[in-house]
Amino acid sequence: MHIVVCVKQVPDSTEIKINPETGTLVRTGVPSIMNPYDHFALETALNLKKEHDARVTVVSMGPPQAKSVVQLGLALGADEGVLLSDKAFAGSDTWATSYALSLAINKLGKFSLVLCGMQAIDGDTAQVGPGVAQQLSIPQVTFCEEVKVNGKKAWVRKATDYGYAIAEVDMPVLLTMMMHKDFEARYPSFLDIFNSDQKPYHVWTAEDIGAKKEYLGLKGSPTQVDRIYPPEKGCETQMLTGAPGEIAQKIVDILKKENCLR
Repeated sequence: MHIVVCVKQVPDSTEIKINPETGTLVRTGVPSIMNPYDHFALETALNLKKEHDARVTVVSMGPPQAKSVVQLGLALGADEGVLLSDKAFAGSDTWATSYALSLAINKLGKFSLVLCGMQAIDGDTAQVGPGVAQQLSIPQVTFCEEVKVNGKKAWVRKATDYGYAIAEVDMPVLLTMMMHKDFEARYPSFLDIFNSDQKPYHVWTAEDIGAKKEYLGLKGSPTQVDRIYPPEKGCETQMLTGAPGEIAQKIVDILKKENCLR
């Protein structure tokens, strides 16, 4: 069984800066980590590896410094790492990113599972995982908390608005993973890091994966950032006094004035 895990390098900081011209994140000088949801997806894959003697490949897309998250995956126990790094990828939106990742996954050959984090903590769109599934023409199950494999089927427990649901789906399938409340990211020992240098690691360009450059980067992205602005921190407050019934009526009057009630 071959499991592919998509991981992303994200800023480890609340001091996020935006390029006003491109609407993209400024990552220079900002410490980075593996996206926590992707970290959980990776640990899920590594647990399945132990149970089923599977092979795990970590795939990421980003600038050269994103190599660190691929190396982390290798040090934690993945068997092979791939970094998609090319100036042609710069500024890609979720559609263009999904397109590139799907081509890389196809280039890896036959696979049973593709695991992604539910979303990235920098963009919070939750679109790349489903987008990759669409590009690969395989089924998907989102917001998964637990995964088990039995033969050629995957059993998943997924979160819903009302609790959770159990689903059984034929493989290959793409799953997006949530994190357990008590999940703590595991980090490798020095020996694991040292040994990870001996594992296969590849850097692929747009040409290597056969991507059409008109579908990549800012120009190839169908969505564009129109405006970036900081959230408003100021607000007006009003103290209401009187008997409970009077205060309730004042609240109703305010809501009607603001067109929240009719």
